Amino acid sequence: MSNNLIYKRVLLKISGEALMGDQAYGINVETTKRIATEVADAHAKGLEIGLVIGGGNIFRGLSASAAGIERTTADYMGMLATIMNALAMQSALENLGLETRVLSAIPMTTVCEPYIRRRAARHMARGRIVIFAAGTGNPFFTTDTAAALRAAEMGCDALLKGTKVDGVYDKDPVKWSDAVRYEKLTYLDIINKDLRVMDASAVTLMRENNIPIIVFSIAEEGRFGEVMLGNGISTIIGS
Repeated sequence: MSNNLIYKRVLLKISGEALMGDQAYGINVETTKRIATEVADAHAKGLEIGLVIGGGNIFRGLSASAAGIERTTADYMGMLATIMNALAMQSALENLGLETRVLSAIPMTTVCEPYIRRRAARHMARGRIVIFAAGTGNPFFTTDTAAALRAAEMGCDALLKGTKVDGVYDKDPVKWSDAVRYEKLTYLDIINKDLRVMDASAVTLMRENNIPIIVFSIAEEGRFGEVMLGNGISTIIGS
């Protein structure tokens, strides 16, 4: 079994729901601490890590839009939710002794730094954990697309998507007991099969920059570290 990291720099994308734990809403402090501990363990091995965290545990723009809030406004509200999650994760990481910076695509200088690519790259090169908040700063783009954009801008070796299940399946494994997990897929498979693990725009951006996407379960303790060593259960999406 390998004890060496297979990547030097990665972008970890997790959903806001991942921070809920067994709650129905909001931020579960213990779950956030557990994820932060796994990030810290990988960082201690020399991994450079950027994070993008969704906001669905607090506010989901698309659902709010469907309920009657104007779409652009709803999306900006969702971006603000991602900043709250980023600050919670920053606190958890700093409690473990890690230097952490939150960079927001929406300037909010009293609580975090504005996103500037060169500044973010310098933070990562100096060993700091960087949390990219507020998506792309634009409505109509999801945090999946934001994660793909930041992964490309930071020159990451891989984009990791932590989900509730341990990879990409041919159908919903929660609803179908006979769902089959894919070990490997191409970028075009994701689009042509309409697997919806990530937005088509995010997948296309990763394809154009030849950055692999690794889908794994962030809900299972220790899985992030295993995947970084090349041992964990996951689905790898590439050329």
